[in-house]
Amino acid sequence: MVLRDRVGEIVESDRFQWLIIGVIVINAVSLGCETSPALVREYGDVLTALDHSALAVFACELLARLYAFRLRFFRDPWNCFDFLVVAVALLPAAGPLSVLRSLRILRALRLVAMVPSMRGVVTALVRSIPGLLSLSGLLVLLLYVGAVIANNLFRDTGDARFGDLGSTVLTLFQITTGDGWSDVMRDLMEHQPLAWIFFLCYLLIGTFTMLNLFIAVVCSAMQSAVPATAREVDEIVLEELRALRDEVRELRTVHV
Repeated sequence: MVLRDRVGEIVESDRFQWLIIGVIVINAVSLGCETSPALVREYGDVLTALDHSALAVFACELLARLYAFRLRFFRDPWNCFDFLVVAVALLPAAGPLSVLRSLRILRALRLVAMVPSMRGVVTALVRSIPGLLSLSGLLVLLLYVGAVIANNLFRDTGDARFGDLGSTVLTLFQITTGDGWSDVMRDLMEHQPLAWIFFLCYLLIGTFTMLNLFIAVVCSAMQSAVPATAREVDEIVLEELRALRDEVRELRTVHV
C-alpha cells in the first residue's frame, strides 16, 4: 500500500509531468521529421528508436498510473483519452492495420491533457457544445432557405453552381466561408445586375451574424469557467478564515 501511494505521488509530481511533456514534444518532432524522405534516409534508425522509446515511456507511465490509482484511473476522461491514444499506438501497424501508423501523431494530443491551460480551453469548448448544436441547426436552416431562394433566382442564368438544390447548397456553403463569393456574385451580375442584393443580405445574416454568434457562445463558455474557479478559491479562503476564527476563539477561552 505504501508503494502504491509512493508511485501515485511520483506520477503526479511536477517533475514527472514536465518529463512526460518533454517526451511528448520530442516524439511529435520526430514524427514530423519522418515525413521528410531525406531525413528518413539519413536518420531513419534514430527516428525509429526515438519513436519506440517514447512509446515505451508512455506505456510505462500508464502502467504506473493504473497501478497507483487502479479503477479510479478511468474516472478521469483525460486518463481515458491517454489510454486510448497509447493503446492505438501499441496495435501492430501491419497489413490491414497499417493505417494506424498515420495515427501515431495523435500522441502529440496528449499535450492537451498534460497542460492545465490547454485542458481548460478544451473543457470550455465541450461545455459550449449544446449552444453550438443549436446554432448549427439554425445555420443549416438558413443555408437551406437561402439555397431554395438562390436556386429560384439564379437557376435560369445557366450557371451550373445554381443548377439544382444540391449545387446551390454547396455554393452557398462556400460563400458562408468567404471563399470566392465576390467572383460568384460578379458572374451572376452579368445576367442579373441586382444579384448583389441577395449576396449582401446572405453574407450579413449568414456569415457575419451567425459566425460571430458561434464565437460568442465559445467565449461565453470560457468565461463561465473562470468564475467557477474563482468561487472555489473564495470558498477555500473562507474555510481558512473560519478555521482561524475558531482557533482564536479557543485561545480566548483558554486565557479566560
